[in-house]
Amino acid sequence: MFCSKCGATLPENSQFCNRCGQKILLVPGQPIAPPPPAPLPIEAGETSGKAIASLLTGIFGLLIFPVAIAAIILGHMSRSEIRKSNGRLKGDGMATAGVVMGYGAFAIIPFILIIAAIAIPNLLRARMAANEASAVGSVRVLNVAEISYLSTYRAGYTCNLSSLGGKGESSPSSDRAQLVDDLLASGQKSGYRFELRNCVNSETDGHKYQVVAYPLVGNQTGVRAFCSDETAVIRLDASGSADDCLANGPPLQ
Repeated sequence: MFCSKCGATLPENSQFCNRCGQKILLVPGQPIAPPPPAPLPIEAGETSGKAIASLLTGIFGLLIFPVAIAAIILGHMSRSEIRKSNGRLKGDGMATAGVVMGYGAFAIIPFILIIAAIAIPNLLRARMAANEASAVGSVRVLNVAEISYLSTYRAGYTCNLSSLGGKGESSPSSDRAQLVDDLLASGQKSGYRFELRNCVNSETDGHKYQVVAYPLVGNQTGVRAFCSDETAVIRLDASGSADDCLANGPPLQ
C-alpha cells in the first residue's frame, strides 16, 4: 500500500504515513494506488533564425534603404513559420519589430527626399561660392608670381604656367621658378581652369600678360569668370566667359 499524499510505501494495516504523517484511510480489499507521475517539463521552443535576421535588417534598413526590403520579407516569412510550428519556433516579437522597422524606412523616404531637395542646391551654391573665392585668390597669386618672375629673370613675363611651378625641386630657374604650387601650375584647381594669354615682351611695347580663370563645368563648379593683367586689377564676367571678361569685364568689387 502507498500513502495518498506523498506516495511512500507503507506496511500493511498502517494508520499513519511514517514519512509525512498523513492518516491512512483503508478501504477493505482495495489497496491505495500510488500518486500520478509528475508531468514532464516542456522544452523551450527554438528561436527562428529568420526572425533574428528580420530584426537586424530592420535596424540597418533605417540607415540603408534597400536592406529594409529584406527585413519585411524575412519578417513575414518567419511569422508564418512560427504560426505553423505549434510552439516549436519562437521569435514572433522580433519578426514583428523587423517588419515595423522595414515599413518605417519606406515611410521616411518622402521626408528624406524633401530634405535632399532643399539641401543639395544649397550645398551646390556653397561649393561654387568656395570655388569662386579660391579662383580669385589664385589669380592674385599668379599676378604676384608674374611680377616676381619679371624682376628675377629680367626677360619679361611668362605665358607658360608650368614655368611658375616646380616647388620642391633643387633650385629655381626660368623654366621652373617655384613661385606657385604645382596644382595651380597645372592649370586646374578647385573646379577652375587657369590660363596665361597674350604675353608681350619687347623693347617698344613693354611687357604684358593676361591671366584668366573660368569654371570647368558652368553652373556646377562655378558661375563667374575672372581675369587680370599686368595692372593686377581683377575683373569678372557674370556669364563665365573668359573672353568677355578680358574684353569688357567690370572690376571685382
